[in-house]
Amino acid sequence: MASDDVVRQQLLFLLQGGGAHMPLEKAVADFPPALMNSRPPHVSYSFWQLLEHIRIAQWDILDFIRNPHYQELSWPEGYWPAPDAVADAEAWQTTLRQIGDDTQALIAIVQDPATDLYADLPHAAGYTILREILLVADHNAYHVGEFAILRQIMNAW
Repeated sequence: MASDDVVRQQLLFLLQGGGAHMPLEKAVADFPPALMNSRPPHVSYSFWQLLEHIRIAQWDILDFIRNPHYQELSWPEGYWPAPDAVADAEAWQTTLRQIGDDTQALIAIVQDPATDLYADLPHAAGYTILREILLVADHNAYHVGEFAILRQIMNAW
């Protein structure tokens, strides 16, 4: 097996929550809807806002990879919903669906043999698709783990 194939397989494994990472689907499974807008103790955002942050950040990185006219979001407010934003069941499902759709788009990029994982992005010298995929996997794993721990704190398993 070519080393490029090995790297692609490992990236796919990371994107899908493999190894030591809890998949998002497991972290949100059977989540009590009444708690979606709850804020755990000493946390300034709700469960839904945390998921929405994952969605926004992942979409932003996907846009950065694909869009030669990419516009950077403002930090940090551009990467989070408004502090007073709340979700209903439909918004919760939309957030999860969009995370899934964008993850599938990233997977397709990695699976495409024409994708050069190591070349600089044409519009961003020093940034590669490999770097961006690792960033998404790392960021998502961090926050999915956070979501699971906050669930534990709120006795929401």
